[in-house]
Amino acid sequence: MSDVQPTFSVVAPVYNEEQLIAEFCRRVIAALEPLGEPFELVLVNDGCRDRSPEIMRELHERDPRIKVINFSRNFGHQIAITAGTDYAAGKAVIVIDSDLQDPPEVIPELIARWREGYQVVYGVREEREGETWFKKTTAALFYRLIVRITNVKIPVDTGDFRLMDRKVVDALKRMREHHRFMRGLSAWVGFRQTGVPYRRHARAAGATKYPLRKMLRFALDGITSFSYLPLQLATYLGFIVAAISMIFLLVVFVMRLANPAAAEPAFYGQASTLASVLFLGAVQLISLGIIGEYVGRIYDEVKGRPLYIVAETLGIAEPDATSAAAVRISQHEQTSLRT
Repeated sequence: MSDVQPTFSVVAPVYNEEQLIAEFCRRVIAALEPLGEPFELVLVNDGCRDRSPEIMRELHERDPRIKVINFSRNFGHQIAITAGTDYAAGKAVIVIDSDLQDPPEVIPELIARWREGYQVVYGVREEREGETWFKKTTAALFYRLIVRITNVKIPVDTGDFRLMDRKVVDALKRMREHHRFMRGLSAWVGFRQTGVPYRRHARAAGATKYPLRKMLRFALDGITSFSYLPLQLATYLGFIVAAISMIFLLVVFVMRLANPAAAEPAFYGQASTLASVLFLGAVQLISLGIIGEYVGRIYDEVKGRPLYIVAETLGIAEPDATSAAAVRISQHEQTSLRT
């Protein structure tokens, strides 16, 4: 391992990308070498089940600038990004997926904006090739929704492809929450931010790692991490149901007084009673489900388990003392709050 601090660290989560990982590394290195400054490429093996770990080991042996973090199991994409930024040593850290949908050739453009003084430079997807109409539409709606319901201005039409200054990375290291929405966290920390437009390519090989189920879970993590609106909606819904019930009772009372014979069959049938009970039950279950989502997240935080477990590293040192101290400070603060 070289003692020279890299100027740039490229962090890339890897999960079953045996068909693309070698080409990905080649293109990243080709994009960075002309800059003439030291860099490292940190690959995070998120519990791959194919030949990706063997290929990454071979790549590291051929080029020491390629470094590898092997998880003990699959911990998820956002946690893999977290581990990569924890271990990255560069003055600027670039996060990019290893599936080549985000082109490495855009990295020099991100660096150019960083040199202008911006501390977070994110990629803005002007086009999304190879994605279905459903995925494009739901993604666009989600980002516009989350901007409206939170106080954090998360840029729309962006992913995790971004450059972050060392100050931003050090700030993120203090945030050890388990249900992570990294693009939201990088917006929350502030600093000077700007976007670089680019065209997102279609996947060249392999299958997407974000099916509908994971997309829904990811969206839920983003919303619950930065907004209390779902809890407020449950309260509003309760008031609305209560108001409807009071109006209904008032109408029944007036109609019984005006014409008891006509009111009885209209408002005391089994169908109307059953519909009212089912509607109220549904509202209660939805409210409990929303509360349960937040309580479950509190439970995960209280357990205090580590975000990830590293089984092995190749060519990369443990996080420095400053990073470890930041984590200890964060854990101490959480303990103080609980006591």
